[in-house]
Amino acid sequence: MSDELPISSPYRSTPALPVADDERNRLSTRLNAAFEAGSLDAEDYQARLDRLFAARTLGELVPVVQGLPPLATYDAPALVASTGGRPGELAPARSGNSLTLVTVAGIAGAVLLIALLLALLL
Repeated sequence: MSDELPISSPYRSTPALPVADDERNRLSTRLNAAFEAGSLDAEDYQARLDRLFAARTLGELVPVVQGLPPLATYDAPALVASTGGRPGELAPARSGNSLTLVTVAGIAGAVLLIALLLALLL
């Protein structure tokens, strides 16, 4: 049954460790979210909660965690995070900072200078 969890999971790699209160709280939050999302029916949800609060070691939590939706391991970068608009709607323009403007102007000036030098040499 624990074959679905990766070996690096604390429930498999350190099954004899005692369950901390913060771990119970995290798993309770995950169970609540899974139940609210419809991933667990009421009977399964209650059975997992009972196991969660009866468990003494991390290894006893394997049936509680098994089959739950995985946790997000990253946040969406601010650059691509949704601003709440609808699909196909243009996002508001971002203001460019002065460093970007100076860099673009410097590159444009260098390209212009190279073009002038090439025109003089040919």
